[in-house]
Order: sequence, then C-alpha cells, then structure tokens
Amino acid sequence: MEMLNSLVVNVNDFLWTYILIAMLLVLGIYFTIRTNFVQFRYFKEMFRLLGDGATGEKKEGSISSFQAFCISTASRVGTGNIAGIAIAIVAGGPGSVFWMWLIALIGSASSFVESTLAQIYKVRDGKTFRGGPAYYMEQGLGKKWMGVVFSILITICFGFIFNAVQSNTIAAAFSNAFNIDRMLIGIVLAALTAVVVFGGVHRVAKVSEIIVPVLAVLYILVALFVVVINIGELPNILKMIFENAFGFREMSVGTMGGMILVGVKRGLFSNEAGMGSAPNAAATADVSHPVKQGLIQTLGVFTDTIIICSCTAFMILLYSDYSTVGLEGIELTQAALTSHIGPIGGIFIALCILLFAFSSIVGNYYYGESNIEFMSGSKTVLNIFRAIVVVMVLFGAVAKVEIVWNLADVFMGLMAVINLIAISFLGKYAFIALKDYTDQKKAGIKEPVFDASNIPGLENVSEWKGQKSEKQLG
Repeated sequence: MEMLNSLVVNVNDFLWTYILIAMLLVLGIYFTIRTNFVQFRYFKEMFRLLGDGATGEKKEGSISSFQAFCISTASRVGTGNIAGIAIAIVAGGPGSVFWMWLIALIGSASSFVESTLAQIYKVRDGKTFRGGPAYYMEQGLGKKWMGVVFSILITICFGFIFNAVQSNTIAAAFSNAFNIDRMLIGIVLAALTAVVVFGGVHRVAKVSEIIVPVLAVLYILVALFVVVINIGELPNILKMIFENAFGFREMSVGTMGGMILVGVKRGLFSNEAGMGSAPNAAATADVSHPVKQGLIQTLGVFTDTIIICSCTAFMILLYSDYSTVGLEGIELTQAALTSHIGPIGGIFIALCILLFAFSSIVGNYYYGESNIEFMSGSKTVLNIFRAIVVVMVLFGAVAKVEIVWNLADVFMGLMAVINLIAISFLGKYAFIALKDYTDQKKAGIKEPVFDASNIPGLENVSEWKGQKSEKQLG
C-alpha cells in the first residue's frame, strides 16, 4: 500500500505541477477575456435566473434549472469545503486560501463555458435531458474515443473514488464526535446510498433540492456567528492570508510553490471549475437558452469557494491553536468550531458533513450514471455500477485517508486535462451563444431563446432547432 501511495504521489506532483495549474490559469484567463468577464458582468443576472428556476413553473418529468444547480452544488459542496480547507491550511498555510479564491474567480469563466457547451450539445432522454463533456467531445469534436476516455475517468473518479472520500470523512467526523465504529457508519451510509441511487435521477434531484439550500444557509449562519464574535480579529486574519500568499518568508524557504499547489488542488477539488463534472448536471436542465444554465452553474463556483470555503477557513484561522494542535482534515474543523461555540461545535460539524457529504455522494453518483449511459445503454451495466458505488461508500468509511485523497487528485487531474483540451476547441460556440443572449437582452427580450440554426458552423446538435419564444418582450 505504501508503494502504491508513493507512485500516486509522484504522478500527482508531475501532473499538477507541470501541466494542470498552467492549463487552469491560462484557459481561465483566456475564457475570462473572451467572455468579457462574464462571471462579474452577469453576477446580478445569475441570481435572477436562479430565483426564476426555483419559483417558476416546472414541466412534468423535467429537471428545472434550480434542481440542476442543486445537483451540481450537492457534488461541489461536501468534503472539500470542510475537510479539504483544513488540509489546505495545514499543508500550505493561510496563504493557500487566497490561491483557492483566485482559482475560483478565474475558473468560474471556465465553468460558464463548459456548462453552456453541455446545454448546447445535450440529448433528450425521455422527458429529461443528459449531456456533459463526453457528449460535446463526440458531437462537437467528432471524437467519441475522447468521450469514452473521459466517461471512464469520471465514472471511476466520482462514482467510486470521490464517494469513498466523502464516506471516509463522514466516518472520521462521527467517530470523532460520537465514538461510533467506522464500519457501522459505513454500513448505514451504504444502505442510504442504495435507496437513493437505485431510484433514478428524479430522486437524486429531489434529495439535492432539499438538503443543499437548507444546510448551506445553516452552515453559513454558524460561520458568520463565529466571525461576528471574533470580529476584532478579522482584519488580522485577512492580513495573514494575503501576507502568506505573497510572503517573502515563503519565497525564501521555498514553500511558495507548494502553497500555491495546495491551494489550487484543494480549490479545484471543492469547486470543480473546468474539471468537466458540473456540465453533467447542467445538461439536465430544461431552459430556453444554454447561457442561462451556464450563468447559473457559474454562480455555483462562487457559492462553493468564495462563500462556503471561506466560512470554513475563517473558523479555522480564528482558532489560535490551528497550527500547533496536530490535527488536520475534519478533526481540525471540529476542534476549531468547538473552541468557538463549545462541545456542540464538533457535533454540528459531524451533522453538516453527514448531509453535505451524503448530498455529494448523490451528486457524484449521477455524474457516473450519465456517463455510463453514454458508453452503454444496458440496464444491467448501470445496476452493476450502482452496486459498486454502494460498495465503495462502505470501503471509504474504513480506508486509510491519505491514499484515498491522493487517488482522487490523480483522477481529478486527468479529467480536467481532457476536458480543458475539449473546451479550448469548442469555446467559440459558448462565446457566440453568450453574444446571442446579450443581443436579445439588449433588444428588450426578457427571456432569450436559443436557435442553433442561427449559429454559424454549429453542427450535430439534436436540440435547439427552430425554437420561438411566446413571450418575446419583457
């Protein structure tokens, strides 16, 4: 096991240090410029669209834009937001938080492009839709082999490894808070997972729609309470984050690169921008224009990293013993909140991670299901996949944490490289779609409608043809 872990670490270091960070930053900046800073320019519109998706009329059997947002946010908001931030701060120092923020702000443009492309190239699946990188690789690039490779990676990464990471963190949190046997926790989690995943995408959507908004708001409120009672220390915390991010001490002792690496890796694990995971959820939404879901998914990156990850970071950095207590991961987050609000803090984090991470298991499973359907329409294959997901949830609860996290980094990195290559070639269609959306809004059309036949060079699109809006003007 030690030899395997050493090999995985070496692959990780090469992949992330020499390939992925450069790709994420360069393409993120490129997409930001080409979309004219869409992630900032349309910030208000994102909230309007999300609100309309949550309150608007939903077609029977379809997935609303709000539900699709919740599926992707369920996958995003989990272990990375609570345990991953603690790991980043211990491994990379407070400055790693700044690099997580930066990769989220830049990467949100990549998230817009990939999710918009997922909508453009989505396919009908009964009354619902499915799509994602595998679909736009096949239809947009004409490279099914590339889609198959991506499908295999995301199925292993999200369906198996990431779900093991989530259950591992739940087991650690409950073992720490309540002294419950990890195997027992694993059995309960596996049983709950089986109930949901064998119920199909609508059950996934309903579970996510309920858990994610309620728990995210509760977690943010607790974090705000901690910040308010320590408000005098907040300027020092912000100063420490920025000083460490650009610190001469870090440069002089050679830890600057390691800090950036940790911040980017944990940031990407948390917000998944550019990785190719969220587009699988984005494609399920029934909307009138692909850009709508692209904007909504971009908001998910802000929600995940700028808000929820920052909440965890502040709770930990306001804990004076965070660097000397000898804890990392979920145990450090529990110790930090316990120091702020008493013994209830550790219990609250355990309950949060149960629901956050379980919602991630549900969202991760759906990504695997969508890609299994891309590779094979066999019900038997899908049921075998579901069974392995349940087994991996059980395995993760009792596995050694280091090897699980390191494997997650490898598969996440490979997925991101393939997806970033694809969207670099197809991004032009997302840019044209954004211009089409902007032009319609400027013309006074309240709810823009997309017609693929108006986009030069756009081929192999099964939806979006000959659409007309009933309510053109706002």
